[in-house]
Amino acid sequence: MDIARMIDHTLLKAEAHRTEVRKIVDEAMIHGFASVCVNGSFVKSVSKTLRARSSSVKTCSVVGFPLGAMSENVKKMEATVAAKDGSDEIDFVGNLPALVEGDVEVLREQFATIVKEARAVNPEIVVKVIIESAYLMKDVDDAEAERRIAAACQAAIEGGVDFVKTSTGFHGAGGATVEAVALMRKHAGPIKVKASGGIRNLDDAKRMIDAGADRLGCSAGVQIVQGLEGSDDY
Repeated sequence: MDIARMIDHTLLKAEAHRTEVRKIVDEAMIHGFASVCVNGSFVKSVSKTLRARSSSVKTCSVVGFPLGAMSENVKKMEATVAAKDGSDEIDFVGNLPALVEGDVEVLREQFATIVKEARAVNPEIVVKVIIESAYLMKDVDDAEAERRIAAACQAAIEGGVDFVKTSTGFHGAGGATVEAVALMRKHAGPIKVKASGGIRNLDDAKRMIDAGADRLGCSAGVQIVQGLEGSDDY
């Protein structure tokens, strides 16, 4: 198993500087990570650098990040700009109240709109929806937690999304858990699962993969592939 090829090397903190971004681009190329995941303002430069070097590493942008609370029109614009700037992948944050309600029809429409906008620019773009699984599973019984996760996954499937992703890594409820990843894998059917938030070392990564994760979002990618302990400083 090549864990490096499953890692989205991530730098999403608000104070991230271009020198830090250049560093993670270099690290991603050295270690062969799946992508470099950054805020929208860095997408154009990251994409340009990776393509100039003929790298297999993809450019990933977040959309509606980290709250998911802006209007769907704003998310659509962000997705369009990210695609135009060279994103190969986008990770967008779902609307949390809608995710809690678990109305598949409403969620499907929201998800499909983002997919449509991004693929109008780049038909091959990979789209991931962030559902804040820890929040959906907080303070409810197991049946309600599974209902919410299942609804989010069903809406993602029907909306044309490629991945369901656990977390932004910024929500107070927490990041990825083995339980959430397993539930998402159970209900995600033909689409993939990305675990993100709190993955700090190789053991964490292996647990998420064993639970069903196809991709890992983390800022500690280098430490993970080296078998060391990393931070969760996004």
